[in-house]
Amino acid sequence: MRIQDQLNHAHVNDDNLAFYRAIGVDDLTVYPPPFGSPEGLSTRAEMAEYLKAVRKQAESHGLRFTNIALGGPDEITLGRAERDAKIEEWCDVLRAMGDAGVPTLGYNFKPIGNFRTTSAIGRGGARYSTFDYDEWERTKGAWPDKQIDEEGMWANITYFLERVIPVAEECGVRMALHPDDPPIAEAMGGAARIVSTLEQYERIFSLQPSDAHAMLFCQGCVTEMGVDVLAAIRRMAAQNKIVYVHFRNVKGARKYFEEVFVDEGDVDMLQAMQTYKDAGFNGPFMMDHTPQIPGDVEGARAGHALATGYIRAMIQVVYGDHS
Repeated sequence: MRIQDQLNHAHVNDDNLAFYRAIGVDDLTVYPPPFGSPEGLSTRAEMAEYLKAVRKQAESHGLRFTNIALGGPDEITLGRAERDAKIEEWCDVLRAMGDAGVPTLGYNFKPIGNFRTTSAIGRGGARYSTFDYDEWERTKGAWPDKQIDEEGMWANITYFLERVIPVAEECGVRMALHPDDPPIAEAMGGAARIVSTLEQYERIFSLQPSDAHAMLFCQGCVTEMGVDVLAAIRRMAAQNKIVYVHFRNVKGARKYFEEVFVDEGDVDMLQAMQTYKDAGFNGPFMMDHTPQIPGDVEGARAGHALATGYIRAMIQVVYGDHS
């Protein structure tokens, strides 16, 4: 069993890669430079060469480069005039991943990003990323250029998947869809949210059935859905739809939650790890949204180390993997 962690492309350097390997990370996720823009990479060949260079650098530190992460562009999620060009760029990224041997892609499909409110203060003065629906209602911003109803969102994700999943299949890439965060199945900021329940996920999978079409099982977001997390693990794993896991804990659900340390939330994490094993999951686990520890100003390194060590111990106890 392997542990995965992520870096923005601007932070892919020898110091960070050495740190990740030292704390026990095995696999690397990278947010690549923007594709198809003047400041980014403009062709499939350029993206492939970039990915190959990252793989070589990661391997020099004993890490595997296994995943990239992308956000769904507004042109695609909102169905704007430039949609087809952006979808073709996405397909070129998939082709470049196939060329470079990068097997998985994590992504989201939402016009407006994550919503958060005032951070709660937790253990040792650490700041917990927090969502309070009532506070958000009082203070929410406006996104007049991103208004879309549920019917429009379903039409746009259908259009997108019909064009990209066949390319992912050809390139040997599995696409892993992250849940909405927070997972509230209503319009927020004027944009409908369609990746907020397990039922919505299963409807999305049915739009383009394929082994290349799956999910990033963010355990924190699934907990926030207010469902039985262990049953959700079994449900998604039985369909072979979990590509990798954000192994994190929260207190609360849906309209109020705090993203706490991995050892202190509402979910019994040892029981969760056992459930993944019993369900046949063998993909990587990844820390996510670690609290901000006072004095830890260098990329939340203390939080990454704490969560990674905790995950490693869980793997050793449950899977018996001491590699």
